[in-house]
Amino acid sequence: MHNQAVLNRIWCQTLLEELTRFGVEHVCIAPGSRSTPLTLEADANHKLTLHTHYDERGLGFLALGMAKASDKPVAIIVTSGTAVANLLPAVAEAKLTGEKLVVLTADRPVELVGCGANQAIVQQGIYSSHVCAELALPSPSEQVPLRWLLTSIDDVMHKQIREGSAVHINCAFPEPLYSDQPKSIYQAYFDTVSKWQTGNTCYSQQLQPTAHSSFDIGAWQDSKGLIVVGSVTRHQAKLAKQLAAQLGWPVLCDPQSGQGSEWAYYDAWLQTESGNALIKQTQLVLQIGSRIVSKRFNQWMAKADVEYHYVSSSLTRNNQDHLMQTHHVAEITAWLEHALSQQNRLQQSEQQDADWASSARTLSQAVQHAVASQISHDTQLSEMALVTTLVNLPENTNVFLGNSLFVRMVDMFGQVNREVYSNRGASGIDGLVATAAGTARVTNKPSVLYIGDTSLLYDLNSLALFTGHSVPCVIVVTNNDGGAIFDLLPVPVEQKQSLYQMPHGYEFAAAAQQFKLEYYLAETLQGYQSKLEQHLRNGKGCLMIEVQTPAEQASTHIKAAIKNLHASL
Repeated sequence: MHNQAVLNRIWCQTLLEELTRFGVEHVCIAPGSRSTPLTLEADANHKLTLHTHYDERGLGFLALGMAKASDKPVAIIVTSGTAVANLLPAVAEAKLTGEKLVVLTADRPVELVGCGANQAIVQQGIYSSHVCAELALPSPSEQVPLRWLLTSIDDVMHKQIREGSAVHINCAFPEPLYSDQPKSIYQAYFDTVSKWQTGNTCYSQQLQPTAHSSFDIGAWQDSKGLIVVGSVTRHQAKLAKQLAAQLGWPVLCDPQSGQGSEWAYYDAWLQTESGNALIKQTQLVLQIGSRIVSKRFNQWMAKADVEYHYVSSSLTRNNQDHLMQTHHVAEITAWLEHALSQQNRLQQSEQQDADWASSARTLSQAVQHAVASQISHDTQLSEMALVTTLVNLPENTNVFLGNSLFVRMVDMFGQVNREVYSNRGASGIDGLVATAAGTARVTNKPSVLYIGDTSLLYDLNSLALFTGHSVPCVIVVTNNDGGAIFDLLPVPVEQKQSLYQMPHGYEFAAAAQQFKLEYYLAETLQGYQSKLEQHLRNGKGCLMIEVQTPAEQASTHIKAAIKNLHASL
């Protein structure tokens, strides 16, 4: 049963309840029909005191005065159209004097804006730079999780805490606006945030830079926790591993961390029944740094009922599944060093559930054996075999991982114990050669770029940036004649080759010659390893190593290794 009016009310109930947890106690309301869901839910929330006025301009200044006197955020509810514009003078004043206003403007749904519909003006961006943050909400829908609504509200409210002044939340409500149906008709939708409903804190919490020193890690002593390490420096990853060892927790190291652990290959063993049974025991997840590559870990986190802590110096929201999260906003090294010093002061006898996930080491070993069994049958160099060589790179060598299938294979079957760089933000295939050239120039250390054939074709001109580069660098291009990653995705079989893989038939020897780079076609694992190490230790300038493999070999090897893993467990 679909009832838009009830959905509108549910969103407004969630929105206003979360605002109370940020300190909103007073709401100033002007009359209007489109704002009905907001007005009725404000009236229903016993934590809020309502104030009304028929003139929106005066209403805005009423709220401004209340915010001045209370030093707390004050909400304003108005209907759509020029009612929104009439709040601008008060919003502009708040920008200059710092009062915290939360402007809640009702709006027509997007399909009624700009097409001649009544009382439909463009409200997004109407306050321009006079607000510190703006949130344009879509029309309420079951397809948009309440968890997203909460983290989005939290995002603008945390900005207000840091910067002061007003925030603007524009709410697009489709009709009907009135209904006698109970909200219980959407109980399952409501229950997706049941833990937040029964609590009294805001959904997403931020501990600011000055707060991490007062954080008590002793509160975690009785928890079955794990640490997952994302895109950080090697030094930070080593500190995270030390903390995990002291807590007796497993540590999962993303390839971007430049570190491995005894719980390696987790993207592979999480595909097994034993791995899933083990990780389901987790009660707390501490994530150090962002951009976790593993699909399996991210899929588990999306459904996990765990206490979730995230450490990063960036204030940017990093919570793709919109989970309840405590964001420790701090310089990562300083936070970890403080946590280690706290943990050192705690008595070892107080620790419980130490090394609770020790059986995961057996899972990691099983993955290693499955991979070894797979590559032992290969006479030619394969991408699977190539993945296992990263751990043997010479010391003082930096690694840049491109965004081809290879980085997924490293996540499943490889380990990297070197400094790692990547472009795992937008995760595009463009500019990878140029970015790797930039990291090589600044670090001035031997470097290896692992890149797929399509990615290299896309950024071929950037090979010029390696011409004349004196420090030894190696570009390892895995050439499987197109987008092999699509072999692992459920794309239509009929169009897979022509519209997704897009085989090109090119080789890269001539490209290396064009840009005056040394070139080597690697056919055996021994030959590849010898040429790579010799160049990194004694060579000069850039060497391109091409590894040519059959189009679907990598995906076939991945599936076979996972099958062997299941059999061994």
